[in-house]
Amino acid sequence: MESTKERGQLIIIGGAEDKEGDCQILREFVRCAGGTKAKIAVLTAATSEPRSAGETYTRVFERLGVEDVRVLDTIHREDADDPENLKIIEEATGAFFTGGDQALIIEHIKGTQLDALLHQRNREGMVVGGTSAGAAIMPDLMIIEGDSETNARMDAIEMGPGMGFLHSVVIDQHFAQRGRLGRLISALLQQPANLGFGIDEDTAVIVDGDEFKVVGRGAVTIVDESEATYDNLDELLKDEAMAVCGVRLHILPQGFRFNLKTRKPVFSRSIELRDSNPKKEAEVERE
Repeated sequence: MESTKERGQLIIIGGAEDKEGDCQILREFVRCAGGTKAKIAVLTAATSEPRSAGETYTRVFERLGVEDVRVLDTIHREDADDPENLKIIEEATGAFFTGGDQALIIEHIKGTQLDALLHQRNREGMVVGGTSAGAAIMPDLMIIEGDSETNARMDAIEMGPGMGFLHSVVIDQHFAQRGRLGRLISALLQQPANLGFGIDEDTAVIVDGDEFKVVGRGAVTIVDESEATYDNLDELLKDEAMAVCGVRLHILPQGFRFNLKTRKPVFSRSIELRDSNPKKEAEVERE
């Protein structure tokens, strides 16, 4: 029988999220996954220290009241087809990818039974979260590696297949902290997506249907090149600098929302009035 549940939320974290204090972002992940009744699977494919990473997130989630936390290690690709590992995901209400090297997630999971099951369970309502490398893998195409603190260049990044939980976007993490605007634009112009999300550390987007909201202490930088008026890609050699004109830039801190279909921030009524017509807002306030 087909599930009537809506697709589960995606919680995409820019890395270095708080694990010792209030744990705001991980708290939101737990809440979305079912609160104290959540069943959480921690996927450690990206890290070279799976035991340590698994223990860290198990400790945090248990401190937040989750009694059922299981670590799913895929040290070898065949582990992603292990019936015991598949059972963990079948029963989970939330799956969480740790940080590390995003290429390892693709190498060990992409195209396996575990990959197919993760997508199925997300369609059925399971929340999928990821931090750092676990954030990078969310789109169809991801940044495998690239230069930070650089201008946009043809050779600034290497792209490859992602896990495909979120379509027609490109995501970069540790964004403000590592000066990654140039590499995000480089990625955005070279692959078929019009939206780029740069997510700061200890900051996340929670994707729910056609919208996402921002949580955490940093901001999310959104680059929209769907209406760009010019770029010089056809003229460039591999190591030359890119030019692009007419892109839109949004910077959204905690509490702000963005609509993925309209490609516009979602404001409260008072903000809409203030931005569009200050005089009209004053009249409304007097009524």
